[in-house]
Amino acid sequence: MRWRDRYGIRRLRGPRIARFDREATNDDIEALIEFAKSRRGVEFFVEPETFATDTTAVAVAHDGEWTRRRVGSPAVIRKVARDLALPVYDVQLTGYPARMRAYNERRRQAESGEHA
Repeated sequence: MRWRDRYGIRRLRGPRIARFDREATNDDIEALIEFAKSRRGVEFFVEPETFATDTTAVAVAHDGEWTRRRVGSPAVIRKVARDLALPVYDVQLTGYPARMRAYNERRRQAESGEHA
């Protein structure tokens, strides 16, 4: 069975020079969509591809909870964000939101048994 490119990952990706550890799939995009639909105040932050990793997007909810998935190209996540009427930012220009760092710190403290 051939892999269906439901979200335009291949079409919107453009020419590829490097091969990555794993390229984006429909499941990656669907995970971001599900995260966005099941939480309030979600914003997407596009991360550039590296030598080892395809372009990724981080979805961050209002409370700082987040998830990261491969998206293939910025155009793919921009289309998803447009379809969901959610904002999308270039993380190299905006950085990550403070609520994401606060969420990470709360999780770290909970896992280590620390109390604030």
